[in-house]
Amino acid sequence: MRRGSILTLIAIGIVAGGIATAVAVLLPWLPEPASREAGRIHFVIWFVIVICIVIFAVVAAAIIYAVTHFRAAPDDLSDGPPIHGNTKLEIAWTLIPTVLVTAIAIVSAIVLSRNDAQGKDVLHVNVTAQQFAWSFSYPDAGGASSPILRLPKDRSVLLTLHAKDVIHSFWVPEFSQKEDTVPGLTTTLHITPDRLGTYAVICTELCGLGHALMRTTAVVMTPADFDKWLKSQKQASTTKG
Repeated sequence: MRRGSILTLIAIGIVAGGIATAVAVLLPWLPEPASREAGRIHFVIWFVIVICIVIFAVVAAAIIYAVTHFRAAPDDLSDGPPIHGNTKLEIAWTLIPTVLVTAIAIVSAIVLSRNDAQGKDVLHVNVTAQQFAWSFSYPDAGGASSPILRLPKDRSVLLTLHAKDVIHSFWVPEFSQKEDTVPGLTTTLHITPDRLGTYAVICTELCGLGHALMRTTAVVMTPADFDKWLKSQKQASTTKG
């Protein structure tokens, strides 16, 4: 291939990659992460996006160059010249996707392993789903329950999920994790909140007519405020008992 053609391909690829990068970066595709696990998940997403942008730039450059430089005349109905396969090229476009997919699998496995690893002083929260409401109980507070999920910042939290009727799915967009609640089964989800705030808890599994209304909030508090709230719940539970 001539040097001019190579430079043209590179220029087209840079333009196509720049447009794709602008779309990926400038549009708010992902919520601002509010947990350590979400930050790792977003890293995997961006890792894949970068690979996709590079592939898109290469493919777009090849297509645009071919369309503009090898377009047949409107009245040309002849067949093109016969082309014999290129073994080196076929090996290359087999090895490169293999390497990229393997890299994505390795990065994803590492992130999944780290997200599942629990830290010290784990807070246990029982999550119960039923048509069409969430409830949360805290074994450390004598089993006191709340319709709002309250969590301390920077503390490892293990959610143990149960369903009373049908399949539901627990999701907080800013935590970037989902977990199904299945009748008769116990599922778990590990979260380490790292940003104060109030976030929506959403059911993402169609569970009946009131599915769209099955929402509550998750409040990430300072450790001091959470301990104070937990203590008050424990006292209230003791008083009722």
